[in-house]
Amino acid sequence: MTKGMYAIVGLGATGLSCARFLAQKKMPFIVMDTRVSPPNLDEFKKLFPEIPLSLGKMDDDLLDKVDTIILSPGVSLQQPSIARQLMRGIPVIGDIELFALGVKVPVIAITGTNAKSTVTTLVGEMAYEAGINVQTGGNLGTPVLNLLDNPETELFVLELSSFQLETTFSLAPAVATVLNVTPDHMDRYATLADYCAAKQHIYSNCQVAVYNRDDALTDCGDQYHSKKLSFTMDEPGENEFGLLKKNGELYLAFEDQCLLPTQELPILGRHYQANALASLAIGYGYGLTFEPMLNTLIRFKGLPHRCQLVRERNGVLWYNDSKGTNVGAALAAIEGLGDVIQGRLILIAGGVGKNADFSPLVMPIEKYVKTVVLIGEAALVLAAVIGDRVEVIFAKTMEEAVGVADGIAEPGDSVLLSPACASLDMFNNFEHRGQVFTQIVQELL
Repeated sequence: MTKGMYAIVGLGATGLSCARFLAQKKMPFIVMDTRVSPPNLDEFKKLFPEIPLSLGKMDDDLLDKVDTIILSPGVSLQQPSIARQLMRGIPVIGDIELFALGVKVPVIAITGTNAKSTVTTLVGEMAYEAGINVQTGGNLGTPVLNLLDNPETELFVLELSSFQLETTFSLAPAVATVLNVTPDHMDRYATLADYCAAKQHIYSNCQVAVYNRDDALTDCGDQYHSKKLSFTMDEPGENEFGLLKKNGELYLAFEDQCLLPTQELPILGRHYQANALASLAIGYGYGLTFEPMLNTLIRFKGLPHRCQLVRERNGVLWYNDSKGTNVGAALAAIEGLGDVIQGRLILIAGGVGKNADFSPLVMPIEKYVKTVVLIGEAALVLAAVIGDRVEVIFAKTMEEAVGVADGIAEPGDSVLLSPACASLDMFNNFEHRGQVFTQIVQELL
């Protein structure tokens, strides 16, 4: 086999982008996927009819003949064939590493268990408002290698997952942040410490590190010798963004400087205030001025499926937080909305539990929730954790769950879909789950 041969493992959107990149660079490669019919197979065959393709299994004999493996984020480093190649000393990298080796302009890198898509989008829009030719992507939307096609780009703002960071070594972000760390993907990580270490890898080689003062697992310490900024939901200190009260009004603030009344933010809840503060810290760390950043915060309406207001009906607000695929995200939504609504929450939750510990949900449910409507595989597990603290009702379908919530909700209440679980037991993905919920809610008479 040709010297310098790459093996792309996984033919999803990331794998296809890697194939395009290597072909453009005239670098030899093969492609492998354990699925017999991966999602981009037809397009790949049309674009690269001559490239060797192995489907349906991990071909160890073939992997033994390559020099570098490019691993899609959906494939674990612990997969036996991949672990064997690592033991042999074969480099295993990802698309972000290929990007890092080719990128010529600054990069802002953002990770966290929750809110990374919202913050990535906000920071990208802040940079655009400041007149910078910016592109966003990574784990959010466009694969990073496809972003390199535009030579006019002055800044990349990337959302990165822990899986992507595991196979990235050369990225040197202008600003890097871990927004928060709560248990997630415990079906792939042995311990929370392993998951946290993958997230913290984003700080390697960065110029400015932004961390969450309220979450010790996000603080990189002084090991990277970067300039450090932080954000908090408390009063800010030096080099810190937080919340200040002045003349009875709550403000987003930097150190002792009030920047924007929180009531001017278009999205309710403490979770969005935290996202706003994180975005300000990241933008400030890059050198953006306050005016374009605050203008962006005032007009930003949020992303679909992230505590998205679907409608108001008979004095009841309906929220789609289908992106709440883990306990931390659901916790943020429940507490964020529970603090600001007039009445109580009716929570629709459940799905694929991913071996999660649901116990952190108990106290906020007891404080803010009137009834929990449970769907999906994890319904019985969630019910056992909640116990008799609040009313629990089971539903077989999303339509039934919405109907139950509609019958319980009173004026001033809010119905919140925030499942704390993945969606693949009943839906194609979290977007599909949110779309089904939204359509059913909008059709309520």
